[in-house]
Amino acid sequence: MNLSTMNNFSLLLLLSSISLAASASLHQNFIQCLSFHTDKSFPFDSSIYTQTSASFSSVLESSAQNLRLLEPSAPKPEFIFTPATDAHVQAAVLCSKKLGIHLRVRSGGHDYEGLSFVSVIETPFMILDLVKLRGVDVNIQDNTAWVQAGATIGELYYRIAEKSSVHGFPAGLCSSLGVGGHITGGAYGSMMRKYGLGVDNVVNAQMIDAYGRILDREAMGEDLFWAIRGGGGASFGIILWWKIKLVPVPQTVTVFTVTKTLEQGATNIIQKWQQVAPNIDDNLFMRVIIQPAGNKTQRTIATSYNALYLGNSRMLLDLMKQNFPELGLTRKDCLEVSWIRSVLYIAGYPNDTPLEVLLQGKSSFKNFFKAKSDFVREPIPEEGLEGLWSRLKDEDSPLMIWTPYGGATSRVSESDTPFPHRNGTLFKIQYLTIWDNGDKNEAKHVQWIRKLYNYMTPYVSKFPREAYVNYRDLDLGMNKKNSTNYIEASGWGNMYFKDNFNRLVKIKTKFDPENVFRHEQSIPPLPISSVASSIG
Repeated sequence: MNLSTMNNFSLLLLLSSISLAASASLHQNFIQCLSFHTDKSFPFDSSIYTQTSASFSSVLESSAQNLRLLEPSAPKPEFIFTPATDAHVQAAVLCSKKLGIHLRVRSGGHDYEGLSFVSVIETPFMILDLVKLRGVDVNIQDNTAWVQAGATIGELYYRIAEKSSVHGFPAGLCSSLGVGGHITGGAYGSMMRKYGLGVDNVVNAQMIDAYGRILDREAMGEDLFWAIRGGGGASFGIILWWKIKLVPVPQTVTVFTVTKTLEQGATNIIQKWQQVAPNIDDNLFMRVIIQPAGNKTQRTIATSYNALYLGNSRMLLDLMKQNFPELGLTRKDCLEVSWIRSVLYIAGYPNDTPLEVLLQGKSSFKNFFKAKSDFVREPIPEEGLEGLWSRLKDEDSPLMIWTPYGGATSRVSESDTPFPHRNGTLFKIQYLTIWDNGDKNEAKHVQWIRKLYNYMTPYVSKFPREAYVNYRDLDLGMNKKNSTNYIEASGWGNMYFKDNFNRLVKIKTKFDPENVFRHEQSIPPLPISSVASSIG
């Protein structure tokens, strides 16, 4: 080793030791600050995981769904804090501000671009993981429940079913979704056509604002309460609890999955589905899961109709015979179950799975993937479908999910909540391309899904082209290093929220003018000069 190399090596060691010392100092200062603002006797050391902690990687990876955002090159937090009480969350907000460390909040970790556990826009940053805050208090007499932000949708469903077999809640299909973030984006699910979205059934909330105050609906006011019910996670504060309205469900519901390939007339059947699914009886939710099947030389497209009907199979069969005979649904295809069992079925669990799997709180879907979304307002014609099929066959492991709208979801005004994809929406498309750890062609897969997205432009919503905020997509018109810029943010903001975006910006400017709660696609506040001129 020559002198120059030795000097460079020594410099690297010095910089590394300085970095570690600074990190340790920041971590210790954070603990001291927490103790000052809460219980001085609480052992915060056991709730904080630094990069040198033996459990750091396992905690970081625990609820993350998209493995490409956990690769060594991805930015890592200085530490992860897992608060045990609401007061700890409150103290964390105050201390992160005081120490100047950027705060990321995680409830379930499903966010597709990893915005709850990765920061591209600034360092150092910390993760506030709500994993210990998962209480559920169900009140059947009042038809309500209070649920903590760190609980999963599966835990919420389980606790409701513990108390009643004829109550449910219209939210997510994937049982490991964190309640906190899921509802802030809208929360669609298999009962959306009957009862609307999760946000349409929220009656109160408790949150921590940018000043560290704990606010309920009355204290925050109707503007802020409006914003958090669909305005996207981690822009206005930290949700602690949601108070939700329970909905009635039958003792017996019916589920089915029927698959049709191209050779079995899939193109004609899905053309009819586009007309039927958004307009049929509100009790029927019938999505389509689309993916290639067969080997590489004889590839076809399989379309799987995956459904929940709030009633028995006899009523369902009559309904399908009248409205959608092309699917050929039979009694053998139908499975009559309780509502809580339908939750497991729609989530993809085998029929004999114990209900307690809903309490495990971890996603079974962990992959390297890239996702995008669209909303469709006019049926896609046959030529559009044929082009789509050929492109799906070209990719290794693509997946599309078409989710029908209509019903109760469309009877809510676009401006009643920030979630604007209401009347006139036929269905939502989710696009995914998935690859495994050994596949070094990430760029190829990402390029493929972007090309597919471009191909679909003529067939989906326009002015703006709409997107679902809970399927975050950093491709959507933004400079990752300048997320606080209103002009830059308006590109993706209008896609997620349409005309509601400007109202969200005004509420952000009023309640979080310093942009304490921020990430690559958070709602930006207006610059101070803009606020001054608008007041003047």
